[in-house]
Amino acid sequence: MKLEPGVLPKHPYRDSALLYGAFAVISIVIVFATDGNLLVAVPVIAGCFVLATAYNWWRIRERLEAEEQDS
Repeated sequence: MKLEPGVLPKHPYRDSALLYGAFAVISIVIVFATDGNLLVAVPVIAGCFVLATAYNWWRIRERLEAEEQDS
């Protein structure tokens, strides 16, 4: 699906959280399957999830505010 500039999905906040959550779960499964150190990996992966989701939500909010100002 190709998005046109200025067009957001119907639920951009939820979609981004689900996507980064899926990445986090996949990362934890990989660490577990390879006998990695879960005590280190889980907090790092959780931190990456929080930072990526927060950054994406910030960018979505900026984009929405810019579109409101242009209208």
